[in-house]
Amino acid sequence: METFLVKALQLILSLSILVLVHEFGHFIFARIFKVRVEKFYLFFDPWFSIFKFKPKNSYTEYGVGWLPLGGYCKISGMIDESMDKEAMAQPPKPYEFRSKPAGQRLMIMVAGVLFNFLLALFIYSMVLFTWGDTFLPLKNVKAGMDYSETFHNVGFQDGDILLKADDTELERFGEDCFRRVLNAQTVTVLRGGVETVIPIPEDMAQRVMRDKKGFASYRFPMVVRELGKTESGESPAAVAGLQSGDSIVSINGIVTPSFYEVGEVLAQNKDKDVLVGFYRAGIPQTLTLHTDTAGKMGIYSVSPFDMYQTVTRKYGFFESFPAGVMLGVNTLKGYVSDMKYVFTKEGASSLGGFGTIGSLFPAEWDWHSFWMKTAFLSIILAFMNILPIPALDGGHVMFLLYEVIARRKPSDKFLEYAQVTGMFLLFALLIYANGNDIFRFFFK
Repeated sequence: METFLVKALQLILSLSILVLVHEFGHFIFARIFKVRVEKFYLFFDPWFSIFKFKPKNSYTEYGVGWLPLGGYCKISGMIDESMDKEAMAQPPKPYEFRSKPAGQRLMIMVAGVLFNFLLALFIYSMVLFTWGDTFLPLKNVKAGMDYSETFHNVGFQDGDILLKADDTELERFGEDCFRRVLNAQTVTVLRGGVETVIPIPEDMAQRVMRDKKGFASYRFPMVVRELGKTESGESPAAVAGLQSGDSIVSINGIVTPSFYEVGEVLAQNKDKDVLVGFYRAGIPQTLTLHTDTAGKMGIYSVSPFDMYQTVTRKYGFFESFPAGVMLGVNTLKGYVSDMKYVFTKEGASSLGGFGTIGSLFPAEWDWHSFWMKTAFLSIILAFMNILPIPALDGGHVMFLLYEVIARRKPSDKFLEYAQVTGMFLLFALLIYANGNDIFRFFFK
């Protein structure tokens, strides 16, 4: 429950920041062009709101709704999700959105997307300035990687060290590395000191999404960092006599050179006595340990970032901005390139809702991770909002561009129908994505 609450709080805080910035973009440009904003709300307020106030001599009501699923900025004279047909039936007023030139209306609609993208660039820059960029170079992972079954099937072997995707050097493990491998024709790995070229099938991305086995993980030995504790007292490892620094090499006589191989063998021996082989101060030893009901020993292992040599790039205040811009642009490019898989059977089944988004955040509060995830979500929000779908900013932009090119404004009735259609599509997508989360939770 604690893990769920931590993830949920991070999700709500992150989305609140993104929504406020997005809607503030619409708000500030509306005010620049002297368009009235009737309401500016964090969260939605059907029937009632938690808090609201309207400053003296202001036309705008500010408030916080009770439904934490976003927020909105209600602009006078604009056909939006409120579907205020009564107001739209009145003659246009000078302060209304519909009375302004197409160029001004276009800038008001684009502003939300622009602010989200700029926010992402700013966050990335400040993260680099505050924490720097620490990563583990792939070439430093001397034990290589553990690969999923999907990658085993095309020729990868556990222990392979990733070197190149086509002719591009693979510097670090992560989403960019994964994407380059999927889209490459060949991948070069170091296997037993010899460079080996592995051909990558054209449908590799679809195979990964279909199999749901993932890509790879760092291959490293299980070395005890510290012993855990249970509610009833000491962990099984502490009771058995394991100590910090012990390197586990076998379970029940089965050689386990990597962290994940230890876990696989233990998972087959839940609530059982197992013979643990380990090295202590270079001396091989054994002991008998009784695993818990989950097949765990109750230890915290040394991470690969502690075991292998990492690299940290520091950025000064002014240096951080071009680096942050580059990181944001590359993140956007990667996300856009992945969108083509959404329209495949495998991609559609991988869509997720709030549960999937929430799972991006760590189980423990970590500000570095929080801001990195928030920046990423800000880019996603910007891109999704600019898609030419009615009810989204991109839908309004599409109709405004039509007005500029055709020199003819679509009728209010047409825009109302388009808004309803777009809202129906968005709700259907929302239900489908969150339905996938529910299905995966109960049946997978």
